Amino acid sequence: MAAINQPTLAELVRESRHRLELSQTKFAAKLGVSFQSVNRWENGRTNPLPIALKRIEHLLRQMGDTGKDLLVKYFSE
Repeated sequence: MAAINQPTLAELVRESRHRLELSQTKFAAKLGVSFQSVNRWENGRTNPLPIALKRIEHLLRQMGDTGKDLLVKYFSE
């Protein structure tokens, strides 16, 4: 997985969550993290741990064509 800078990480989290049509609370539950973590990620205050990034990547892969552009944008090496 290529390194992603912090502003881009915030965009990744926000875009993925919106694409899945989930609230921050529901997105956090899917990832197994707290609402506060998702909120901090989206506001650029902290970065997701690598395990959370893998979970986001997995969710995007499960979306098929709907998530394909985000996979290319954020996870292509």
